[in-house]
Amino acid sequence: MRVMAIDYGDQRIGLAVSDLLGMLAGEAWTMQEWNMERAAERIAEEAKNRDVGTLVLGIPKNMDGTEGPRAEKSREFKAMLEKAAGLSVVLWDERRSSIEAHAILHAAGKREKQHRKTVDAVAASLILEGYLGSGRAL
Repeated sequence: MRVMAIDYGDQRIGLAVSDLLGMLAGEAWTMQEWNMERAAERIAEEAKNRDVGTLVLGIPKNMDGTEGPRAEKSREFKAMLEKAAGLSVVLWDERRSSIEAHAILHAAGKREKQHRKTVDAVAASLILEGYLGSGRAL
């Protein structure tokens, strides 16, 4: 079964899906959706279409490990996703994923204005790689 990682944002949501064995990160894209419930439904549909068995949602934590208002919003979205997809959702620490995603895009020669289009997909890929690398996907 595939694993899908989600980098949830208020305007854009980054998504990344593993290979069938759940070992390697594969396809990544960005979805634009402002409504949490519609976003959960759309992600559930994408997960179903791609034979996803596990959803991994990035949870933003402060550098000291504490959680702020954004983390609470992620927990609320987690509940919506579980209901919409009928799958359990793993929360994954996404500290620095967006910063690393910007660095990757910069190193690839992308200008700052171009980052907005793909940074969330890259961040989702980093979340997915972290989860797959942890061995929890097996």
